[in-house]
Amino acid sequence: MAKESLLLKYKLHHLLFWLLLGAGWYYFRYQDFRTTSIALRMILAKVLDLAILVYITNYVLIPRLLYKKKYVLFGVAYVLLVVGFSILKMYVEGQIMNRPDLFNLSTNLKVRVYDNIIPHFLLVSTGAAFKIMIDYSRAQRRLGELAKENAETELNFLKSQINPHFLFNSLNSVYFLIDKTNPGARNALHKFSEMLRYQLYECNGDKIPVEKEMNYLKDYIDLQKLRGDDNTIIEFNTSAEIKGFSIEPLLLIPFVENSFKHISHFNSGQPNRVTIDVNRVSGRFYFSTTNTTEGRQTHSLDKEGGIGLSNVKRRLELLYPGKHELTVKETGGKFEVQLMISIEG
Repeated sequence: MAKESLLLKYKLHHLLFWLLLGAGWYYFRYQDFRTTSIALRMILAKVLDLAILVYITNYVLIPRLLYKKKYVLFGVAYVLLVVGFSILKMYVEGQIMNRPDLFNLSTNLKVRVYDNIIPHFLLVSTGAAFKIMIDYSRAQRRLGELAKENAETELNFLKSQINPHFLFNSLNSVYFLIDKTNPGARNALHKFSEMLRYQLYECNGDKIPVEKEMNYLKDYIDLQKLRGDDNTIIEFNTSAEIKGFSIEPLLLIPFVENSFKHISHFNSGQPNRVTIDVNRVSGRFYFSTTNTTEGRQTHSLDKEGGIGLSNVKRRLELLYPGKHELTVKETGGKFEVQLMISIEG
């Protein structure tokens, strides 16, 4: 498993493929050239040319144009790319063979097109077809994993409910029983009731307006402020840009819960802090939590018994494949989580 991961990480299987392709080309075509040196240079030019074409098509044109339904732009860019590289390859081969006249489009155009441009289209299209099939297979696998993950989450959520309607109605009854001269208790119970309403009735869809998710986080943070002491400073900073888009519900709360669970309780004369920052810049959603610690490695995305951090890491991989960055670090008595999600494109 470790060797397989290493191969995939550094794309060594790609290198092996191109080496084998070059070796095969040399074996079948070396006799067509006057010297071994010319044969090797010609094969190198052909392999590099095809590899560059395939990678530009598969990792630039397909994800940025084809998958974003810019079909006309993709078609034009694809044709220009293949034709341009075909002409460039013919020029390079003419220089290597010291016979530029043999690889000139102005002479024997049909032969040049048949021998160079058409094979380019066929080979690059084959590579693109493999890329599309692999991406489709991965997307289907992610959908299956996400469906399974959602089913398990929903099952666990249902198991955790003890007649939620009864609980919700009971909270409302308790709210009216609390003396009106105790606004703090009434306000705390009201926030808890709103959080419960959000979880029960508004988190059933795939996505939720980000404004509602921010209100949910604010209610949770306000409740935590009631538990804090004079030595604890809690900040929740959101920019005016946090509006007008949707995210998956309850995706951020595990990070906030974790900050409060593991905040330092050691009174060193310095204030203990929890800081949550939310921002949006150029189509990217930024979320971070920072809390003071006691110098122990108490946080881990993979640690059992955490507050859903390993679960949310898995959800991010399924929901935002290739569109998020998650950084977790603990230095200098502070624990920090930074999350970036691409919300456009």
